[in-house]
Amino acid sequence: MRLIPVIDIRGGQAVAASRGDRANYRPLCTPLVEGSDPVAVALAFHALFPFPTLYVADLDGIEGRGADLATQARIADTWPGREIWIDDGGRSAGPLLPKQVPVFGSESFASASDYTQARAAAPAPALSLDFRGDTFLGPPELLVDASLWPDRIILMTLARVGSGEGPDIARLASIVTRAGAREVFAAGGVRNADDLRALRDIGVAGALVSTALHQGAITADDLDRLGVECDH
Repeated sequence: MRLIPVIDIRGGQAVAASRGDRANYRPLCTPLVEGSDPVAVALAFHALFPFPTLYVADLDGIEGRGADLATQARIADTWPGREIWIDDGGRSAGPLLPKQVPVFGSESFASASDYTQARAAAPAPALSLDFRGDTFLGPPELLVDASLWPDRIILMTLARVGSGEGPDIARLASIVTRAGAREVFAAGGVRNADDLRALRDIGVAGALVSTALHQGAITADDLDRLGVECDH
């Protein structure tokens, strides 16, 4: 199983995500570091556990103000792990950063054809199937037609992000069944090691986590016991 720590960035700062209510995200306050510099947060995550992958949600890009390429580059230059997954609303321009895996959030596309064009131009992207409650955000075809899915799928339940409500097990199990050999990653609501075990038991390949790491609800010992993938 792979655990992927998440940093949400806005205006060059790391911010605390809660229930997908982006208008009210505030600069991150965490016991892991002083301040809200995203590079410091990334390094603190890797010091906590040698995660191979980091996820960056660039809210400036996702919300249409223009991707924060400078902050993305700062994080990429210093991240000790192997990969950085970056969701910036598909608004990056130019070549990919070292280690970068583009993430296409379904909410960022007006049509399935927009998505297929973006996917054709990007090597090995991940697709995030974005939900707010029971409402799918994005072109319905991206949810209905599994032939459009790449090898890595994220089920993003925005209302559960930072909520402590637990992951959406039923919907994840359905996506895992439909995904076949593709890897499925859970995003939103993961609280502790018990949640990670439950996800592993239904065939989920990994999870995106932030709040539980900042709060110490998931520890390095937990991850060792679970056999979570590391950089060693």
